Amino acid sequence: MAVKIPSSDINYSVHLLSAKDDLSKFSCGDKELDKFFHEEVLLCMKYKYVTAYCVKNQNGSIISLFTLAHDTVILFSEEEKEEFISDSSTSINEEYINTFEKQSAFPAVNIGHLAVRKELQSGGIGTFVINFVTNTFVDYKISGCQFITVDSINNSRTNRFYEKNGFIYQTNNDMYKPTRRMYLPLKIYQDE
Repeated sequence: MAVKIPSSDINYSVHLLSAKDDLSKFSCGDKELDKFFHEEVLLCMKYKYVTAYCVKNQNGSIISLFTLAHDTVILFSEEEKEEFISDSSTSINEEYINTFEKQSAFPAVNIGHLAVRKELQSGGIGTFVINFVTNTFVDYKISGCQFITVDSINNSRTNRFYEKNGFIYQTNNDMYKPTRRMYLPLKIYQDE
């Protein structure tokens, strides 16, 4: 799936990662993520744990890597649902509230292992990936999907990045764990 985003200053394309892609020089600066992409990603793809993609610039160089997997957002309590419904950022359309309230689990896609080449970080590439995934699942209706989820590496820089891109913490029970669970409601909840 090669997708070009028309823009005067962005000329990236997204491709399914293949064994032919040379990842040996790719580094995002995080040892765990780099190890995953250098040693494990192809095996995880083979056994359908994730599907991996690479973002290439106009020269064909890999500037970002990410994985996608099906996921779910579970809202356990009525209080969590009420809070979600009343949150102005989600704006559930009135016609869907009754159906929403009956559910306890909601279809999602997880952006996992999002890595941007170290020297290109803070340049909008991560936001490009989030927008690509969001637009893909809203526009192409690939499968039922109401949320994008991430398990953010729990450091202030990474958490701020996801917050800046509209992600919400699902719980505060993971504040001191290695990752924080976050989700992004898709535009489907907003009036058109």
